[in-house]
Amino acid sequence: MSELQTMPAEVIPEIDQDTETGEPPVAHIVKVEPGESATAKVLEARINGTPIEALCGHVWVPARDPKQLPVCEACKEIYEMYKVFNDGLRDTPGD
Repeated sequence: MSELQTMPAEVIPEIDQDTETGEPPVAHIVKVEPGESATAKVLEARINGTPIEALCGHVWVPARDPKQLPVCEACKEIYEMYKVFNDGLRDTPGD
């Protein structure tokens, strides 16, 4: 008859259940050139799957309705600074 051997217990590390990766989702303000439409630029990026850049430097491919998300604080601060130096800007980018 063979001898019975006891093997050491396998320790399984606890897995962090937080599935959120990266920064929490926020709506960014799109960087546009003079005469460009931010709405048209976002629509084109959504259709073609091409990345666009926000005022804060974040680059992404738009896929969500930005009206459902809070606005990026860095983008808001930059837009407010642009408003100070450019009288023609609206109170909010979506106006």
